[in-house]
Amino acid sequence: MNTRGDSLIARLDRIPIWPYGTRLLVIIGAGYFFAYFDIVTIGLALPVITDQFHISTSAASTAVTSSLVGYIVGSLAASRLADLRGRRISLLLSVGMFTLGTIGAAFSFTLPWLVGFRFLAGMGIGAEIAVVTTYVGELAPARLRGRATSLVGVMAFAGFAVVPVVARFLVPAFDDGWRVLFLVGAAGGLTVAWLRRNMPPSARWLIVHGRFDEAEKAVAAAEVHAQSRLSAGLPAIPTVVSVPPTPVRKYVLVLFTVLWLIYYVGNYGWLTMAPTLLTKHAGYSLTSSLTFLVVTGTGFVVGAGLAAVTGDRLNRKLLNAGAATVWSLALLAIGVIGSPAAVMVFGFVSSATIGYLVPLMYAYTAEHFPTNNRATSVAIADGIGHLGGAVAPMAVLWAANSGGFVGAFVLMAATGAVTVALLLLIPAQTAEG
Repeated sequence: MNTRGDSLIARLDRIPIWPYGTRLLVIIGAGYFFAYFDIVTIGLALPVITDQFHISTSAASTAVTSSLVGYIVGSLAASRLADLRGRRISLLLSVGMFTLGTIGAAFSFTLPWLVGFRFLAGMGIGAEIAVVTTYVGELAPARLRGRATSLVGVMAFAGFAVVPVVARFLVPAFDDGWRVLFLVGAAGGLTVAWLRRNMPPSARWLIVHGRFDEAEKAVAAAEVHAQSRLSAGLPAIPTVVSVPPTPVRKYVLVLFTVLWLIYYVGNYGWLTMAPTLLTKHAGYSLTSSLTFLVVTGTGFVVGAGLAAVTGDRLNRKLLNAGAATVWSLALLAIGVIGSPAAVMVFGFVSSATIGYLVPLMYAYTAEHFPTNNRATSVAIADGIGHLGGAVAPMAVLWAANSGGFVGAFVLMAATGAVTVALLLLIPAQTAEG
């Protein structure tokens, strides 16, 4: 990076507020909302699909696994495209893929078709999550990355919270209720694709690719918007200290990849298999199980909101470790107690810690890698990490078949404990913006 590039980054990072307006955060977050909405629809539909397709729970769970394998492929492919061609084109493709995949899944009448379209939807979700994390982190001034990522995360986790509410009134009531649930997500994806057509470019990406005139325009536009909202004016531009590009530290990439892989076993175990565990292994009706999840789902939004408030004020490593510890204990409590009150109270806590940890962990992961490889590095860590999510249905069902309802939740709780240990091994991030 040359002096001009360093100066432009210094100008961007001195801005004390999000410099693009609320509308852009909403547009970015809307895609996140429907991506997260789509992640859990298959889990909520699984008990009905098992009956309608006349297949076993293990066979039906392959639709969950295929979407997570698609997530890995999509995140790696789209992030590489994002690093080479820019963030905006990948954000449009991601919405398109998960919309088409969700429409196809809604009209699937056999398991192979459902598995195939869930793979396509998973590609779109993986692309969305990997590129949004990078895009928001690069648009935001460095000191506001955690807050900006968490604000978008609030909308993402609102998707988790809304799905059980919609599913509660559709899935048990109508034979094709689960298909309508998929189509609701697809309609949202089409809307987001249209709204995203004029998003601003990442000045940091433009600088890395030597397109300084375009980066100058992007930074100037951010300054103008921020200036209009600041009565005291912008702070002075700090003295530029040139920071050479930092190579990717391979051992850090490996640590993050293993961390995400372990964490996602428990995360997706809770997100996608809770309805099946509650109906098939705890004896609750589908209606009661979905009612429990309506209550616990509010925790996602509460947790993401707390992350937005605290994410840039305290040490992110310690915040994430604390959240993972509470998450592990909450899952353990659900399994051991198992009563309706325990499922709802500790399920709320479990969901809240997911809402808190995930956006901060995305920000924490992204800031450990240099701009020129940031999207790809995040995609490798988070994408390959989703192998944990891909094996989660099989692992959780194995634990449930071996140790019952308690065994499944003990397994998920154990992944939280390992996540804490791995977090403490992560070194400090690099200085590059």
